[in-house]
Amino acid sequence: MATDAPHQPVPYYDEDPRAAEQIGERLVREQTRADRRVLIRGGAVITMDAAIGDFAAGDVLIEGRRIVAVGPRLADDERARDAVEVSAAGMVVIPGMCDSHRHCWQTQFRRAIPDVADLAAYVAATHRTLAFAYQPQDVYVGNLLAALGGLDGGVTSIVDISHNSRSAAHRDEAVRGHLDSGARSVYGAHGALFGDWDELWPQDLVRLREEYFGDDDALVTLRLACHGSDAAAARDRDDGLPSVTLDPAKIAFARDLGIGISVDGVLGTEASANVESLGTAGLLGPDITLIHMTAMSDRAWELIADSRTAISLTPTSDAQIGILDALPPIQKALDMGIRPSLSVDTEATLSSDMFTQMRFILNVQRMGVFKRRHEGEQGLHAITTRDVLEFATLQGARANGLADKVGSLTPGKQADIVLIRAEDINNMPLNTALGTVVSGADTSNVDTVFVAGDARKWRGRLVGQDLNRIRSLAHESFDRILRESGFDLDPLV
Repeated sequence: MATDAPHQPVPYYDEDPRAAEQIGERLVREQTRADRRVLIRGGAVITMDAAIGDFAAGDVLIEGRRIVAVGPRLADDERARDAVEVSAAGMVVIPGMCDSHRHCWQTQFRRAIPDVADLAAYVAATHRTLAFAYQPQDVYVGNLLAALGGLDGGVTSIVDISHNSRSAAHRDEAVRGHLDSGARSVYGAHGALFGDWDELWPQDLVRLREEYFGDDDALVTLRLACHGSDAAAARDRDDGLPSVTLDPAKIAFARDLGIGISVDGVLGTEASANVESLGTAGLLGPDITLIHMTAMSDRAWELIADSRTAISLTPTSDAQIGILDALPPIQKALDMGIRPSLSVDTEATLSSDMFTQMRFILNVQRMGVFKRRHEGEQGLHAITTRDVLEFATLQGARANGLADKVGSLTPGKQADIVLIRAEDINNMPLNTALGTVVSGADTSNVDTVFVAGDARKWRGRLVGQDLNRIRSLAHESFDRILRESGFDLDPLV
């Protein structure tokens, strides 16, 4: 980190509360102005852009939706005239984190099955029981809740693998939930895994693209979502439902439509064979993101690396649900020269924050390296806090098809920015910015979140959201689904 300017030790919460409130009101009042300027001042700035570097005390200047400058003492820049000044003293400023795979429709059942026995038990609870009771409004609630929970924890972008959209109305409400959140969401339209549905996937993506996604610069974007194999989706081969597996026809469909592809359940023998077949045919590429990558063949890994196909690791999901060998393949990815992204997967079982994913993958990789060193191997590299923050930001943006827009604090990119309080009791004193973010911070330390230059969380509170209304929606949806599905929930687990 650059040390040309000392860190400012004054924590933000010494500012006058009324002044902070007035700044927040001005941010909201002016957020529709294309020429609106915001100057984030005096934080430790981690840009995730090697060409720009980092700053022990630096500023970020926003104009409209975009970052226009990053560096020290930008208040003297002519472009900062009349900017709304936001103090980041005592904070670390990072790019918004990007989750490359989450099933947002499940969010009202957060931690409902925390001790699920295995993948089959997870599928039985979610896809074979709860999913059948979902009405379109329930998908809206789950998606809204997931996106807002992400914003609250510093996650500005989520790829929603929406594999319980049973009708056009379900798909419309899924999109509406993301639109209403103000987050930078990616709607990954996926066929339903079990039960009755309209079977208009993937062709209904043509309608969705026309109705909701005509503006390529919009906050909510579209991807085709598939599975690595029907076996990985726990699908019956003779159930009569359309295959949800990625194949040449689906790749051609997505590319003709001009959208990316996210592939869940890329794990095990059958998914390996499918990846090998697609890779050999030259059909893999950077517009495809493969998720999990658990217990995959060496040949599949080679083809992925050669084609620069993106991958999304699910650190806590593989381990907690027990997906095949349960080991997130971080070392294999690194050995192949692949920089992975990170994802939460399902809030029905797991923590929803990216701080947990970063710490888990850091510990797994370092544990493996240190074990091998102890056994006599030489030349092994242990990843760092910078590596895993890159996985959660820049590589997440790449996996989400958004690397040209977000993922780093680079002038010209859109201003998805997170301010993390480093002088809270669990972090003070701020000694190292990266260590604080990755090894010390949690969602309670996320102070302020900007998405495309608009404040979506300000001084610890979500902006423009009626939490009492959302809480009522979540409880009403949960209660009705629980009642109609007959799911047996023990509230004391």
